Amino acid sequence: MEKKWVAKDVGSPAEIKELSEALGVSKRLSSLLINRGIRTFDEAESFFRPKLAMLHDPFLMADMDAAIERIKKALESKEKIMVYGDYDVDGTTAVSLVYSFFSQFTDQIEYYIPHRYTEGYGVSKLGIDTAIDNGVTLIICLDCGIKANDLIEYARDNGVDFIVCDHHLPGAELPPAVAILDPKRQECSYPYDELSGCGIGFKLVQAYSQKNGIDFEDLHQYLDLTAISIAADIVPLTGENRVLAYFGLIEINTRPRLGIKALLELAKVKDALTLENLVFIIGPRINAAGRIETGRNAVSLLISDDEAQARETSALIDKHNLERRELDKNITASALHMIADNPKLQTQKSTVLYHPDWHKGVIGIVASRLIENYYRPTIVLTSSNGKAAGSARSVLEFNVYEAIEACSDLLLQFGGHKYAAGLTIKTENIEAFQKKFEEVVSNTIDEKLLIPTVELDGELHFTDITDKFYRVLKQFAPFGPCNMMPIFKTAAVLDTGYAKTVGADHTHLKLRVHEPEDIERSFSAIGFGLGDKLKLVQSGDPFNICYTIEENVWKDKRTLQLVIKDIKPN
Repeated sequence: MEKKWVAKDVGSPAEIKELSEALGVSKRLSSLLINRGIRTFDEAESFFRPKLAMLHDPFLMADMDAAIERIKKALESKEKIMVYGDYDVDGTTAVSLVYSFFSQFTDQIEYYIPHRYTEGYGVSKLGIDTAIDNGVTLIICLDCGIKANDLIEYARDNGVDFIVCDHHLPGAELPPAVAILDPKRQECSYPYDELSGCGIGFKLVQAYSQKNGIDFEDLHQYLDLTAISIAADIVPLTGENRVLAYFGLIEINTRPRLGIKALLELAKVKDALTLENLVFIIGPRINAAGRIETGRNAVSLLISDDEAQARETSALIDKHNLERRELDKNITASALHMIADNPKLQTQKSTVLYHPDWHKGVIGIVASRLIENYYRPTIVLTSSNGKAAGSARSVLEFNVYEAIEACSDLLLQFGGHKYAAGLTIKTENIEAFQKKFEEVVSNTIDEKLLIPTVELDGELHFTDITDKFYRVLKQFAPFGPCNMMPIFKTAAVLDTGYAKTVGADHTHLKLRVHEPEDIERSFSAIGFGLGDKLKLVQSGDPFNICYTIEENVWKDKRTLQLVIKDIKPN
């Protein structure tokens, strides 16, 4: 797939010079900071040296006072409390955090994770009925609930209060809960509105601690769960999220909870974890619990204080992850064949596919895989309880949630974010939805957004890539949305003559590159999915590369390696 290379704004020469002198770093590093919106010494200090003191007062969030008062009343009266959350990583980490914290003060507390296939996303009637049957009078709902107006009204009419802790966009009317913690509420003036669902849960326990004289250090043990949710839910790595992720990684790498430790042992992870490791190693395993069996297994693992039980549950979850990977592979192949066999689908500006037998647990992953091949807003649907359930994924800068909302007259339910959403639809409406969604996307998307973009942080010569440069570069971590790992361009490089394709299906490219004027200084490089560029590399003509820089460890020897994102003729 052809990609467009776009240079980021690196600031004016005067801005770069001023920041470089203020910080005592190179102009190249100053330009990296400027294209992240960091232009002063104080902003740079906050970026490089996060402090937990930078977290906002949780009582700035609308309804926080009401939430804490209701929880206090429940604890004092020994009411039964249910901690309810979604079955994905964000939901299960949020439930684990809030349940663990409040179970210190009461034994009248339980947790509930809806079943992906029998109940579906978000608040379910079965969940509320379970609460009613068990005498629960307060549900603390995490990572969902902001649009569950009718169900929360049903709960209220049956003597069950709700505290909603959500980070999704509200509907036109808010549900009748006793407190709604959601920074995206119009009435909420909280300074940061990009927290994960688990992040909202952390603010809740922070507020309770603040109100009841509990030392903030006692909350450090929950930062790992918050970091995992931030990584898996792909929220911006800015503001409070950056602070929470930074200290959450420290917690994971120094004092991992038993469940995480067990997962890391199974994955044979030995080096310190990065946020990217959480995305690709921890996140998929926790997610697999809800995708294949039940998200309760994930919570059981994350709250476990028994080493043997943690190992047993982690082995089960790891097995589910292997099943998930096989399903992902087979359904992606099926979906790609469906597109290849239909010329009309190949020319559209959106993709909406339906197959009744696809596994509901992996359709979101499959939608992401399809975007890797056909770069456009994508929805994958499958049969679920007599209806069709779907997962949507988007391309950079296109709001797929708004596009789905424009088709809401054909839907039973929908919710989500700018880049990821879920929906439920009657099967007889699928064809009409496919047509309308394509019309909406075609009429609103800028053609430029249908070409995948590689955003370049600047150009380097290989002489710029030193150990000192890399040491400073590492301090830009943790990396994620709005603070991605810097991508650099080097023009007119040559292969040393040993380029080859690698991997089971030879889709990856292994090479060693140097600049023509400096044959002595070369770097090992790997290009995942770039095996088709082998002829270009072997042609003998100079070519341009864009890449990230990472440390490669082999037999205890550490060297810098280039991870190539794309290759173009010079």
